[in-house]
Amino acid sequence: MPIHLDAPPGATPLDPDELASLLPRHITTQGELNEWEQLNIVQGEAWARRQRREILSEPFLRQLHRQMFGKTWRWAGEFRKSDKNIGVDWLRIGIELRQLLDDVRYQVEHASLPPDEIAVRLHHRLVAIHPFANGNGRHARLLADLLVVRLGQPRFTWGSRNLVDAGATRQAYIAALQAADARDYAPLLAFTRS
Repeated sequence: MPIHLDAPPGATPLDPDELASLLPRHITTQGELNEWEQLNIVQGEAWARRQRREILSEPFLRQLHRQMFGKTWRWAGEFRKSDKNIGVDWLRIGIELRQLLDDVRYQVEHASLPPDEIAVRLHHRLVAIHPFANGNGRHARLLADLLVVRLGQPRFTWGSRNLVDAGATRQAYIAALQAADARDYAPLLAFTRS
């Protein structure tokens, strides 16, 4: 049965090989996919909140993605193997990720930025690297939530709305990410607590 996806603006399109890795065969629309993924993400989030190990490591990032999307996509937890409309060259993912995690560990250890800003910058750079075929924004938001809580702050609200569906909240989120691309983190910091 063919699947008809109508991803919201700013979403990463999946290529035919990635789409062929969809595990539940009953899904045929974007709405059905969103619902199925959300159930998987809730389970992944529950798993993540029980973890007491180091979260700023490549194995944890991969496992977190696998927990969030492993019942949806066969490639969950694996770095993408092609270039997308966003993200670094796929061959640089490991290098960029290592640099990001080293930077964040340093920021945490030396308290060089406020906790919210450390987590927001982690989120922004992880989305910019875009290590996975899909689910990068949701993955990066959960990782930022986990980090900010470990740093003693409440989890972020991320606009208090669904960011998967097209709408004003998603537009504000994308605009805040674009401002951060230009090194203006204020809109993203404000959005995370709105």
